[in-house]
Amino acid sequence: MAFDLRARLEQRRAADLYRRRPLLESPQGPEVVVDGQPLLAFCSNDYLGLANHPQVIAAWRAGAERWGVGGGASHLVIGHSSPHHAVEEALAELTGRPRALLFSTGYMANLGALTALVGQGDTVLQDRLNHASLLDAGLLSGARFNRYLHNDAESLANRLDKAVGNTLVVTDGVFSMDGDLADLPALAAVANARDAWLMVDDAHGLGTLGRNGGGIVEHFGLSLEQVPVLIGTLGKACGTAGAFVAGSDELIECLIQFARPYIYTTSQPPALACATLRSLELLRGEHWRREHLAALIQQFRSGAEQIGLQLMDSFTPIQPILIGDSTRALRLSQMLRERGLLVTAIRPPTVPAGSARLRVTLSAAHSPAQVQLLLNALADCYPLLEPADA
Repeated sequence: MAFDLRARLEQRRAADLYRRRPLLESPQGPEVVVDGQPLLAFCSNDYLGLANHPQVIAAWRAGAERWGVGGGASHLVIGHSSPHHAVEEALAELTGRPRALLFSTGYMANLGALTALVGQGDTVLQDRLNHASLLDAGLLSGARFNRYLHNDAESLANRLDKAVGNTLVVTDGVFSMDGDLADLPALAAVANARDAWLMVDDAHGLGTLGRNGGGIVEHFGLSLEQVPVLIGTLGKACGTAGAFVAGSDELIECLIQFARPYIYTTSQPPALACATLRSLELLRGEHWRREHLAALIQQFRSGAEQIGLQLMDSFTPIQPILIGDSTRALRLSQMLRERGLLVTAIRPPTVPAGSARLRVTLSAAHSPAQVQLLLNALADCYPLLEPADA
């Protein structure tokens, strides 16, 4: 047999890199049922606790009654409904940009934007730790593709000096596995000085950063000229699903004409757009969610430091505990689960070899008491881990 799939799977199992899908049997929230077991979860990207919010659910229900349950066609045929358009206008307002364009997933938004903007004869430069969707989009674009050192403006500048054609610099806003922020002011200065465009995927910053939840660009106070292409997702802090690209009128019109993942797919259900509209209202108006989340992050970091855990440089809801060895990371995750806590072990190839970790994520739906339960369990379990060379 030409494709020895069994051997590939066994090799992954032997390296403790095999992935399994937990079966969620309850709505999203801090308290869940997974594979029949009640657990306190610290692994969801529902950062503001909106995925199961009664008002968002009610908006979806009302949207289904009014608009039905299917998009029916692509946006360019007859699938672009009034709720879709209203979401785009709300996202443009939230991000302070002239226009926004709604995509069905974050992967599609990244792929659509990047491949529409550059191609053969152009250059794409990306942070080494960018999300897989950005890396895939760069490779598929046909442009000359290179990666600069993580969050290193000098490394970017050296590569920009060798760039050809139209040049697109691409970075995550908040890095999904480390939780740190891109140094956007420095990256923007270097890119703009060399006539390159900066594209930011703010999947994990939208809703959690900025006074109004506008994300990393609002956090740093950057302009449209400094960050011409802004991408965000709606399935994390917004609690619904989908993604968008925000920018100038010319950018959005260009994507409508040339972004294949936008042109050749059925639009998302209009009722989903109705739910997103309500979640955006809550995201912008209920500042207490970001304030409460910030307090929980501080509580966790302070407690983890007392335990002696190795955290990473993050003040976002993503708080990785660096373990290093995949087997040890899996063991710590299992020990926590035996105590009723769900924290996912993240292993290569999602993260670089030797940097396996537990990816703790916090939500505004968590309480201080629940965070303390996690800290107590970590204090009990972490000393029981066998040394890496045992």
